[in-house]
Amino acid sequence: MDMETIFISHPHHFERQALPPTVMALGYFDGIHLGHQKVIATAVEIAKQRGYESAVMTFHPHPSVVLGKQPELRLITPLGKKEQLIAALGVNRLYIVEFTPAFAGLLPEQFVDQYLDEFHVKHIVAGFDFTYGRFGKGTMETMPLHARGRFEQTIIPKMTVDGEKVSSTRVRKLIEEGAVEQLPRLLGRFYDIEGTVVTGERRGRTIGFPTANIALNGDYLLPAIGVYAVKATIGGQVYEGVANIGYKPTFHETREGLPSIEVHLFEFARDIYGETVTIEWHRRLRGEQKFASVAELTAQIARDKEEAKKYFHSLGEKTCILPEKEVF
Repeated sequence: MDMETIFISHPHHFERQALPPTVMALGYFDGIHLGHQKVIATAVEIAKQRGYESAVMTFHPHPSVVLGKQPELRLITPLGKKEQLIAALGVNRLYIVEFTPAFAGLLPEQFVDQYLDEFHVKHIVAGFDFTYGRFGKGTMETMPLHARGRFEQTIIPKMTVDGEKVSSTRVRKLIEEGAVEQLPRLLGRFYDIEGTVVTGERRGRTIGFPTANIALNGDYLLPAIGVYAVKATIGGQVYEGVANIGYKPTFHETREGLPSIEVHLFEFARDIYGETVTIEWHRRLRGEQKFASVAELTAQIARDKEEAKKYFHSLGEKTCILPEKEVF
């Protein structure tokens, strides 16, 4: 059964009797990391056991942007990506609540009455640190008080890897540092972004390394500037390659706007302008450098290519780099 996505603006007009009884996972869930996956999978499991529908309630845009704590926030999983990952966990319905100052102003008990009880929730699942209502005053400790016996709850405890909490903040820090090879232990997958191939400066083909220039399909958080070993999925086919995130200092004096993303795929000669590409970030090979000549640049790209090929070859020899699913 495909997941149904429902967008909600406050105040909503849903009526309890018109909705199926559900087990609902609650959270912002940026990244859908292993901790988030545990919360959502637990809701799906309880729903199956009780014969209810499973649901996820998430919020958009990010509360810290709406409440003015951060002017702009790039995401590990922009909304479209988050939706894909939640659907893959077997959820029946996804509620996306538009986060507005009016919604943020609800008292904790009003949130419970209007967004849990009125949504026919029989059981909620959330992380130990989930908060709700004005100023985040509602916590999983106050939830039974506000629930007044109308639904049950399951709290997912802190999940740790190497003694450190699995959190969106930790994932974000690793992406910003370019430490992408450490992400599978927290995400259960490599970090990836989706984009469209657009016309770039077309310089790559003149120096012997044709590249695809990628425009992001969403406000993704980009890894640190530099050169990476990547895998790219185009039309269901997976290709290995190298990607550069940066400002091309060999050809440009100044850094302006977002860095560009260019991907050079191995053994690939097709024209893919306008096609959708998913780029999976495997390992940072080096930072971005300014070269004295084009010859120096091409020699370095050839070395990057060899290093990436070596990396993928060694990866093929390993059986598994992902963690066991249960990492408490």
